[in-house]
Amino acid sequence: MKQIAIIGLGTFGIRMLEELAEFISEIIIIDRDAEIIEKYKDMAKDAFVTDAINGEALKKIIPADIDYVIVDVGGKIEASIMTTNYLHKIGIKNIIVKAETDEHGEVLKMVGATTVIFPDLEAARHATPLLVSNVLFNFMSISNNLSLAEIRVAPEIIGKTLVEANIRQKYDLNVVAYREDVDEEFKFLNDLEYRFNENNILLVAGTNEAILKFSGREFTGKYGSTLRSILKKRFSLQRK
Repeated sequence: MKQIAIIGLGTFGIRMLEELAEFISEIIIIDRDAEIIEKYKDMAKDAFVTDAINGEALKKIIPADIDYVIVDVGGKIEASIMTTNYLHKIGIKNIIVKAETDEHGEVLKMVGATTVIFPDLEAARHATPLLVSNVLFNFMSISNNLSLAEIRVAPEIIGKTLVEANIRQKYDLNVVAYREDVDEEFKFLNDLEYRFNENNILLVAGTNEAILKFSGREFTGKYGSTLRSILKKRFSLQRK
C-alpha cells in the first residue's frame, strides 16, 4: 500500500485528501490549524498540528521512504518553497506542490518539486476548448504525447465503418469507444460492420495535434492559432 503525506490542507490539499482516502489508508495530514486537522483527521491514518516550515518536525513525522508528499500551504509562496526545499534535502523522491504563478512554479522545480500543479490554469486550459468548440466534449491529457478526447463524429465518416473511415491512418487516432448520443453510455466498438451516424460521439486516443486535426475542422480564423496553442499544452500536470 502506498503511503502519502499531505502538508497543508488548502483547497487543493483537501480535495486530494478526499479523493485519495477512497483508495489509500496510509495518509498523513499536516497543518498548522488545529481546527482543520480535527475536521479531517478521520480521513487519515495520522494527523499532526505543526507548521509546514518546521523542518525538524517534518523530519520526525514523514518517513524518508514515503511514496509521495503533497504540499498545499494556500497562497504562502515563501512557505511552499521552503517546505519543498526541505523535503528535497531529506530525500523525499516524489514531491507534488501547488503553485500560484508560473514564476512560483519555476522556483519550486529548482528547489526540488518533482510535479508542480497549477489548479486555476489547468481548469482554464481544460474549459476553453470545450466552450469554444461545438464538437469537442471532453479532453484529458494522459502524458506529454497521449490524450483522450470525446469528439462528435466528423461528417466525412458518417455512414462508414471503422475500417472504411480509416481514422487511424488518416488522423493518427485510435477509436477506443463510441456512444450513440451525448446522453448514452460508451460502448466498445466490437462490431466492425457498425456504421457511424451523425449523432455518434467518439472516444479517441492520440496526440494533441492529432485530436486538433480531427476536431479542429471548425477552428478557423482568429481562434485557430489560440486553440492550437492550448491543445498543445498538457491539461493535467506540469512536470519537471
